[in-house]
Amino acid sequence: MTRRPSPRAVRLLASAIGMGTLLTMAACMQDGDGNGGAGGSTERRQARPAAASPAARPASAVPTAPAALTDVQAQSALLTDADLGAPWTPTEGAALWRDALLKATTDNADCGRLLDAVYTEELLGEPTGARAVAGFDDYDDGTQLRYQVTAAHRADVDKGLAWLKTMPQKCASFTATGPRGDRREVRVTEVGLPEAGEARQGLRLSTRGELDGAPATLTLDLAAARVGDDAILVTNGGLAEPRTEYTVHALQVGADRLRQTRQEPPAPPQTPVQEQGQSPSPTPASTPTSAPVPPQQEDVQEEDVQEDLQEPETETDTDADADADADAESSDQGVY
Repeated sequence: MTRRPSPRAVRLLASAIGMGTLLTMAACMQDGDGNGGAGGSTERRQARPAAASPAARPASAVPTAPAALTDVQAQSALLTDADLGAPWTPTEGAALWRDALLKATTDNADCGRLLDAVYTEELLGEPTGARAVAGFDDYDDGTQLRYQVTAAHRADVDKGLAWLKTMPQKCASFTATGPRGDRREVRVTEVGLPEAGEARQGLRLSTRGELDGAPATLTLDLAAARVGDDAILVTNGGLAEPRTEYTVHALQVGADRLRQTRQEPPAPPQTPVQEQGQSPSPTPASTPTSAPVPPQQEDVQEEDVQEDLQEPETETDTDADADADADAESSDQGVY
């Protein structure tokens, strides 16, 4: 006889089976959620756009340095006497006071550098590229204006302008010595300039010495300005006190002229235009001292020689015929 299980054991077994089923279902659901979450994050990572690298950016977005000033552009940016107006005319050469009063040395390094820069017209240092200079004379006051356009680097120009700005403090008054040992008193002051270019600096330099054995004082207005990456320089003065308004006018007009020239596209190189159907002219050959005889002329000359050789034979035949006729006539007379 089989013993039936008690009701309590049946309830415990059913509870255990139910708990096992629930734990199995929970584990399956957790595995499904974990896989789904990982797949979603992968999809989000794949959908996220990649950041553009600097190399993939268009070339137009990368700033490029402006082209260097050319010789043609420097010449086009020069002023003319029409820009300055009366009484200025194109110069006929360097002024006599240039060597007599500007060429000097001093123990102060900065002041000596300033004198050299004024004498060589290199206020901002030695040019590294294109350079063009124009000179003008004012015969009424005996002054001369020199205008210069140079290609330079922006940092070098700004550094030179900053150095010029210190000259009224460092070289306000000093003594220089000329080539013959004569002493010269030099003064340097600042000249205010209006807006011209992106940066500018003005000075007035006066040096007192001797010219042709007589006391003389040279006074010069010096102005420099940076226009973009280029520079313009103005020197105006002489043995009379210069009029600063001419210096200012030249600087302002020159800055506008240079800026306009730089905005214009460079002119293409000029090439000679050859008309349609025109063949290039041959290079002339050197003429020989004795020209060879063409073949046709040689043939003609040979024929002439042959005819000359044949003519004596014809004359000989004619003489023989005449002798034969005379013999025949003689014989006929003897018969009769």
